[in-house]
Amino acid sequence: MEITGSIQNVRETVKKWRQQGLSVGFVPTMGYLHEGHKSLIVKAVSDNDKVVVSDFVNPIQFGANEDLSTYPRDIELDKKLCEAAGADLIFHPQPDEMYASDFSTYVEAQNVSRELCGRTRPTHFRGVCTVVCKLFHIVMPDRAYFGQKDAQQLAVIRRMVRDLNMDIEIVGCPIVREADGLAKSSRNTYLNEEERKAALALSKAIFYGEEMIRNGERKAKVVLAAMRSIIEEEPLAKIDYVEMTDADSIEPIETAQGRTLTAIAVYIGKTRLIDNFIVDLREVDQS
Repeated sequence: MEITGSIQNVRETVKKWRQQGLSVGFVPTMGYLHEGHKSLIVKAVSDNDKVVVSDFVNPIQFGANEDLSTYPRDIELDKKLCEAAGADLIFHPQPDEMYASDFSTYVEAQNVSRELCGRTRPTHFRGVCTVVCKLFHIVMPDRAYFGQKDAQQLAVIRRMVRDLNMDIEIVGCPIVREADGLAKSSRNTYLNEEERKAALALSKAIFYGEEMIRNGERKAKVVLAAMRSIIEEEPLAKIDYVEMTDADSIEPIETAQGRTLTAIAVYIGKTRLIDNFIVDLREVDQS
């Protein structure tokens, strides 16, 4: 496995692979990799001849008062995980490799970015779309892999790829959880012991809400109220949002139908965590 911080080196390596007729998978990450990231890499390795992993904390997707400076980083840990998962190349650039000092061109998927995290992080998805678009142009993969834990991000990327006619298959992969149910996240490392226990309010609410829908409840206000009550029982939890939307458009819905996304964002202490579930009612109603 190789590691490089050079855009030119990535392009030259991928060009050689292409000349050999090899397919290329891509897993974009912000580093500090965990089992969730590993599952994406393993899936990419199973689907493609070669796999590139980007390891880059993207500054333009962080707001003014967010955790850019403290976001966890450990490239040595990341290298070990990538190698164990079977990746072929890590792209680990510095910010000045990705962004010129007078950088001023951005990509934005407007409507799908408006709700959920977009309400409190208004520039976040513009930063996500811009960096992922740049990475797609650098790596030129056949397929790119994203986790469902960031369900809105996945919907945003799919919309960008569709709208801009990018010849890339976007593969969504299931949420990976800790043994006690908490969704794996690099930000879990911010939690102290008491906060880590309190964070289980998120997965409890998620599991309960999904069970309600699968058992026949379709009214969003009923499901969301039940989920809110579970979270509000935890003194350390402060709700950012508990919402139900169409899974593809991220438009709010009053009744669960089609592919339904139910998503939450909750502060545990100072740490903002997200979780969600998607139920395809077309499949549920046929079973």
